[in-house]
Amino acid sequence: MTTPSTRTVPTTKAWIIAVFVVFTLSGLDIATWLGRIPSVRDSLGASTFEMGLLVLGMAVGSIGGLTFAGHIVAKLGARRGVQVAAACLAVGMIFAGVAVTLGWGFAAIWIALIAFGFGNGLCDVSMNVSGAAAEKAGGRTIMPLFHAAFSLGTLAGAGLGALAERFEIPVSWHFIVLVVITSAAMLVAVTKFQDEHRFEQPVSTDTSPVATPLTRWQVWAQPSTLLIGVIVLGMALAEGSANDWLPLAMIDGHGLDNAGGAAVLTVFLAAMTAGRVAGSPLIDKFGRVPILRISAAVAVVGLGMLIFIDNVPLAIVGVVLWGLGASLGFPMGMSAAADDPRTAAAKVSAVATIGYVAFLAGPPLIGFLGEEIGLLGALLIVFVFIIAAGLASGAARETGAAARPTRSTGDVDGGGEPRLQADSAATAASAATASDAASTRDSSDDVDGGGARTDVPSARGHHAG
Repeated sequence: MTTPSTRTVPTTKAWIIAVFVVFTLSGLDIATWLGRIPSVRDSLGASTFEMGLLVLGMAVGSIGGLTFAGHIVAKLGARRGVQVAAACLAVGMIFAGVAVTLGWGFAAIWIALIAFGFGNGLCDVSMNVSGAAAEKAGGRTIMPLFHAAFSLGTLAGAGLGALAERFEIPVSWHFIVLVVITSAAMLVAVTKFQDEHRFEQPVSTDTSPVATPLTRWQVWAQPSTLLIGVIVLGMALAEGSANDWLPLAMIDGHGLDNAGGAAVLTVFLAAMTAGRVAGSPLIDKFGRVPILRISAAVAVVGLGMLIFIDNVPLAIVGVVLWGLGASLGFPMGMSAAADDPRTAAAKVSAVATIGYVAFLAGPPLIGFLGEEIGLLGALLIVFVFIIAAGLASGAARETGAAARPTRSTGDVDGGGEPRLQADSAATAASAATASDAASTRDSSDDVDGGGARTDVPSARGHHAG
């Protein structure tokens, strides 16, 4: 990475700090909704099946946000993208909170969650595009720290949700106060965003439209793409299912109250954050494949304890193991997809698409199954997919020039949320830098945040996740 001579250090530093702030606030917003799901269910008197439909509403909105994000960011820039996203997040969360408190019914909350999901998807892409460009402006790898900020935001949001449940704070007041603060802070932070489009290589927009469409379809025929997709699918499902269903699983399956269920979600998110912070040196030392296998085993043991052991303290220990085991799998899978700089952009996009299926389709499916067999029983589907991810872990073995310590650092950029677009941007950019070839750099620049964003129309983010 090189720092442009036209960009001053103070300006770049302010930009980087602003991206940190937006990542943190995005995680805080998401976890605020997740932490109050038990209260929403009680207010509606909803069944598990109906809660699955609510989660699906947010998924629909997120897909819409991702679908339009590429066009919005390409035409207006990441700064405007975050501004529009902040407005959607505020409208969606305030409307949802008021609808819950005043008893406006299921349909009103579902519509509110579509708006909230749209804002989440748009914010996800916008902040990651700006983050990738800020990383290049700073001349050093900082994308993993952006993801850590998102994880800390989710942790803070879940903790506040647990306190709100404990003190029986109305959902409307909680949502209104929180989203007014976070949206205002986002709008202030993005004033420090720089124009990421000025940071792109001028030739990239000329070459990528020609090369990318063919490569994008060809990578789907590669067995390695599908196997890495299995890894990402299993680990993304492990993360997304906990975010949406862990509080209710602890309430329905282990007899906790609403505050206890929200607190256990906080424990899971803390374990995820700790795993991501501590995992990078382990990956550097032992490589992806051993860490993936160990991660899958730890997650399986933890989830098994939650499902099969009727003891709350041991179930919470299982939640910790589940969070630790799920923390590294998704970002390692994304890095593996970018090992070959010739196909990095297209392969990351393909694998991201598979992962987003888990983030969006997995939780509603668990809700529908939970209606018939209970939530703990429905989580067995996650159990099976984590095992499959562990069995497929050999596909993530480091190959070629991309297997460098700088790329290993990118393995732990998790978030989540989810965040798929940032993983795509960081890993593709790292692969391009390692190859030191101009044509490859053009391709990765498109993923990082410029003209043709090949990963946006077909994938979420994140997960988070």
